[in-house]
Amino acid sequence: MIIGVPKEIKNNENRVAVTPAGVAEFKKHGHRVYVQKSAGENSGFSDEAYKEAGAELLPTIEAVYEIAEMIIKVKEPIASEYPLIKKTNYYLLISILLLRSH
Repeated sequence: MIIGVPKEIKNNENRVAVTPAGVAEFKKHGHRVYVQKSAGENSGFSDEAYKEAGAELLPTIEAVYEIAEMIIKVKEPIASEYPLIKKTNYYLLISILLLRSH
């Protein structure tokens, strides 16, 4: 599987869906992983750490969506990402469910 990890673009979202350790695990199982440059920066993960784990870095979100078979994100895609979605993309959305107490 070709896995893509774009930088989160939703307002105030600083997390990244896959850490360098996660990239290494995917690689162990034979997957190719592409990470958008600076995707992990706001979570404390450098581009170099992703490269050392086996990821290939891509310069733009468009490049990530174009090559990936599966996109892994923290948050749901927003309107500016809709045109990037291909019918062949699978999405794994890793989200936190917020529970409200009344």
